[in-house]
Amino acid sequence: MSAIFNFQSLLTVILLLICTCAYIRSLAPTILDRNKTGLLGIFWKCARIGERKSPYVAVCCVVMAFSILFMQ
Repeated sequence: MSAIFNFQSLLTVILLLICTCAYIRSLAPTILDRNKTGLLGIFWKCARIGERKSPYVAVCCVVMAFSILFMQ
C-alpha cells in the first residue's frame, strides 16, 4: 500500500519532508530561498513551517515515532 492511501504513512512522509526542508535550509539557505514560488516553492513553505512551528513539529515527530514503534 502506498503512502497516499495510508493516513499514518502520509503523515510520516509530510513530517519527514518538513524536517528535511528545515534542516537543508539551516545548512544552505540560498538553495530554498531562491525558489519561493512555483512547484519548488513547496519545499520553501515546508522549511518555513519547520522553522516557525518547530515545537509542534517536534511533538508530532515524537508522537509519530511512538506510534510507529509501539502501536504497530
